[in-house]
Amino acid sequence: MLPDWSQELAATYESNAATQFILHGNVNDRFLLPLEKTRLGSLSDFLIGVLLPRFDVVLSYDIGNGIRVEKGGDIFTQWPAFKDSPELPKAPRPAVETLTRYFRYAANLARLGKPRIQIGCIVRAAQLLAPAVPGMANYDLNSLALLIRDWADDPLLADYSLATCLLTENLNDLHPLLTGNPRATKIKVPLPTAAGIHDAVGFLAKDNPKALAAFSGNLTPLADQLNGATLNAIDSLLKLKEYRAEPLQPADLVQLKKQLVEAECQDLIEFIQSKKTLDDLQGQDGLKSWLRQDLTLWEKADLQALPMGYLICGPVGTGKTYLVECLSGEAGVPVVKLKNFRDKWVGTTEGNLEKIFRLLQALTRCYVFIDEADQTLGKRDSGSNDSGLSGRIYSMIAQEMSRSENRGRIIWVLASSRPDLIEVDLKRPGRVDVKIPIFPTGTQAESFALLRALCKRKGIVLAETDFTSLENLLPTLMTPGAAEALAVKIYRLVRTAAMTPLAAAVESLTGYQNPIPKAVMEFQIQLAVDEATDSSFVPEVFRNKV
Repeated sequence: MLPDWSQELAATYESNAATQFILHGNVNDRFLLPLEKTRLGSLSDFLIGVLLPRFDVVLSYDIGNGIRVEKGGDIFTQWPAFKDSPELPKAPRPAVETLTRYFRYAANLARLGKPRIQIGCIVRAAQLLAPAVPGMANYDLNSLALLIRDWADDPLLADYSLATCLLTENLNDLHPLLTGNPRATKIKVPLPTAAGIHDAVGFLAKDNPKALAAFSGNLTPLADQLNGATLNAIDSLLKLKEYRAEPLQPADLVQLKKQLVEAECQDLIEFIQSKKTLDDLQGQDGLKSWLRQDLTLWEKADLQALPMGYLICGPVGTGKTYLVECLSGEAGVPVVKLKNFRDKWVGTTEGNLEKIFRLLQALTRCYVFIDEADQTLGKRDSGSNDSGLSGRIYSMIAQEMSRSENRGRIIWVLASSRPDLIEVDLKRPGRVDVKIPIFPTGTQAESFALLRALCKRKGIVLAETDFTSLENLLPTLMTPGAAEALAVKIYRLVRTAAMTPLAAAVESLTGYQNPIPKAVMEFQIQLAVDEATDSSFVPEVFRNKV
């Protein structure tokens, strides 16, 4: 059974709906080739051996190797221009002109009643041949892109038995004259599915018996766990394990997948695996009840009432990331945290987002965490300060967040202390369905409970009865971040000054000042209250201040 993307390409060509194909996405991976002798090969190998076997001549080009005759050399060498100059050019402009002349030569022969020569042409790393550039002043590059576009637009070629495939990892890296051509079909090559990984690992098993000893006879758990990794990465992993005679262990798969995917994404994302649960979250009973209802729906695959995304908002230091870790651990699914996808080079940021989205679409279930969302998500109208980059980021993320087919697979989690700066359209239902406020402590009792819990984690025990001695010193509006700093100070005093925990707490709280100015704290609290989806999320002490 051929992959869906290859069936789409074949159907589009056979129906004469298009003759030029821009293959983007996982184009640098390896593919299982269902030929007479099954093997793994490149995308070019797949195209030549699986999709273009009936073509008489197949040519390829990249800026490193120049033009190569992959198939039908005896036919191609009959071209008079080749006989006159048998050395095929390597430089971009002469190479594209040579290919164009050959295509037109074959098409004109057919018009004269000569036998048709069915021609396929594969351009690897097309973004290096015709890269996206700002503005329209680069005439040489634009004319080269137009010439490649003519392979699909020129009636002489469009009506001929010619199929051209342009391979690029990211659409945003390729010249807009090519990506914007309505006569070219853009086809996304996805990361391998669990079924595809199962078949590929089954093929690789004969050469890696030691590495796969723990999965002998049942590769399904391995394929399911490694979903989201490339066949390149999996093949390399198996070879290394086989060389070291180290069997893959089921308990190691989660960590191995994390390493493989992070390496493939080149530090654009980070996998967060958490053992915390919502029980580790202090207070917020109404919120925890709501989240557990969502998780119950998720486990039952009852997706109609499942949110597409959450917005977590609250003052700085209130534990927004900690809440995401607790939610992830409770659900038993990973958190994919977006990292440094912005870049100063034109088109690179958009290309990085494309790569991230490919990964997300390959994963079975995950949370996607965007911290400091007010800074990261961009603006609908960013003006001219960044050449429109912020607006393009906004558009790409907004489109991805609203993909209905992701409901039940991907839940977006945005976090911000300034939710008022996030575009309203990104916070609407269908992208963010639940807005979760989190708050600092509202009473001295809550502050004591938080401080006591954090001290306990460090082996410092404050007794419940110590509250009476500390009550007048305990501040309100204490965040987990501030409480953590206090717990560290108490720990230091106990360990270095031979103080009791209570004495150390008194010393640490005397003269304590909140690290966040009161006016800033109250402003951010009010923003969180205003954003809350449900009043039960807001503690009574803050609800009454609205």
